[in-house]
Amino acid sequence: MTRKQNCLFAALLLAALVLAGCQAGFNAAPKAAHPEGITQVATIDALLAGVYDGHMSLATLLQYGNFGIGTFEGLDGEMILLDGAFYKVRDDGKVYLPDLTEETPFASVTRLVPDITAPINRPLDMQAFMELVDELAPRQNSFCAFLVRGDFVRMRTRSVPKQQKPYPPLAEVTKNQPVFDFENISGMLVGFRSPDFVKGVNVPGYHIHFLADDLSGGGHVLGFELARGVLEADTVHNWLNLFLPDQSQAFDNSDLAIDRTEELKTVEQER
Repeated sequence: MTRKQNCLFAALLLAALVLAGCQAGFNAAPKAAHPEGITQVATIDALLAGVYDGHMSLATLLQYGNFGIGTFEGLDGEMILLDGAFYKVRDDGKVYLPDLTEETPFASVTRLVPDITAPINRPLDMQAFMELVDELAPRQNSFCAFLVRGDFVRMRTRSVPKQQKPYPPLAEVTKNQPVFDFENISGMLVGFRSPDFVKGVNVPGYHIHFLADDLSGGGHVLGFELARGVLEADTVHNWLNLFLPDQSQAFDNSDLAIDRTEELKTVEQER
């Protein structure tokens, strides 16, 4: 083969490789996040402002994590993602298994890879539990995903009714939130501790959901007394994906410059 023919062959081979790469890029599924990263759908302040339209399916969200919390379109229940399975706690207090075609307006997920596993052999209320996690995972400027499988003397949770348009702000919705009280129940705490610098984007501090072992109930955690259990905690250093609504007039028109700190306290805590 002559030098000229060699050059022509190399050029054709390069063109074929570039074309194949482009076609693969067009046809490839979205890349899954790194196992140690957190993927988030939209922002907490958008949810506070009443942006409840879903814009990512559960099937797509599942590509980015097997563990997490959030909500569903129209605030149709509290979301728990555990071991790759989604659970929905509606305002009737019951647990449902949502279809993967359902969409979420807000969620945080990761692939839980515990770097701390610790037995809990003494009673702890919610405040004492958070202090224990802070002691065992002290890096406050990193995220911490945690799972507790345990027995609870008492558990108090909430969910909210599904909303219809025009959507009211979340602080208005939670004024009439159903609250559920459980006694002597076994189940799981699924949650995140997020750094203070995420204010406006996620919930600074602790955000926890509960799911009963027998699927008899669950929801957003307002308080509890843990008798015993096992804590698995994963300090997470990467916040890899933040998916914002790309075709949402409600999101585009929301005033996200407002400081919604007090609103967040109202909706996160027991009134």
